[in-house]
Amino acid sequence: MFRRTLLAATPAVLAAPTIRPAWAQAGSFNRPLRLIVPFAAGGTSDILARLIAPKLGEALGQSVVVENRSGANGNIGADAVAKAAKDGHTLLLTDAASLAIAPALVSNLSYSPMRDLAPVTVVAFAPYIVAVHPSVEANSLDELAALAKRRKLNLAHSGVGSGPHMTALVLGKQAGIEWEYVPYRGGAPAVQAVAQGDCQAVVNGATATQPFVTSGQLKALAVSGTARLPALPDKPTFAELKMPEMLVQSGTWQGLFTAAGTPEAMVSALNRAVAAALRDPPTAARIGEIGGEVRTTSPEEFGRWFAGNTEAWGRVVRENDVRME
Repeated sequence: MFRRTLLAATPAVLAAPTIRPAWAQAGSFNRPLRLIVPFAAGGTSDILARLIAPKLGEALGQSVVVENRSGANGNIGADAVAKAAKDGHTLLLTDAASLAIAPALVSNLSYSPMRDLAPVTVVAFAPYIVAVHPSVEANSLDELAALAKRRKLNLAHSGVGSGPHMTALVLGKQAGIEWEYVPYRGGAPAVQAVAQGDCQAVVNGATATQPFVTSGQLKALAVSGTARLPALPDKPTFAELKMPEMLVQSGTWQGLFTAAGTPEAMVSALNRAVAAALRDPPTAARIGEIGGEVRTTSPEEFGRWFAGNTEAWGRVVRENDVRME
């Protein structure tokens, strides 16, 4: 794990300048880029894609189109990028942990994340928030565990085998909570389901969940990571609650990929363009406001992280016999 150290299409076409840095020109980006988010609009990946796309377009000298292709826990969108032309013009912005889980989860996966996708960079990290509907009579994980012993609690999550689903599974075992899992087509509809009272609890990334907490539509109980969220200073972290390190380090690690086989110069140009976009003060500030933290890496560092997570979360999937066909 790193330590502290986007079925329906929704286009967002963004203008690009006429002058590009030398490294972007070397990448030979000669037409609009597609930035695919494999989850529903309004979730963490979608929010981040629409935040960085304008500056990414400026850096590369081409327009960027954000396209939502949800379904199969992100695998429909990821498959589209894996099978795209190997020219760096089709990108995937996704929850990298959920993508790492896919090979162990789906026996007939139509692509291989390790073989068919090229890591570009981590984009941002946001801790998970454990939240419940305000009507749930619990103000801490201990109180939630006690309540769960008296009645079954429905937990909404972003899809079978997603990062939030697997984290909730491990968290439930650690805290003594037996959830009734209810999958949705992404984090945004899962959060909305709890806010509407259709489910009682949710584990989801802060960028998509925190606004519902601060508005009073959800009640937060805890957050993953080691640092409390500035907007939720009274909510304890998993580290403070003495959770296992795997849970402490869990969260929505958002990363950018393109098709494997894309020339190294283009992958490098994409990496530098994302870093430039995230250095934009308003963009970085907005990510912080919604509970996220800018993180960037080299393609090689991201590749090592992704391989490690594929192995670690794969063990969790196998040990708990989680399957999605």
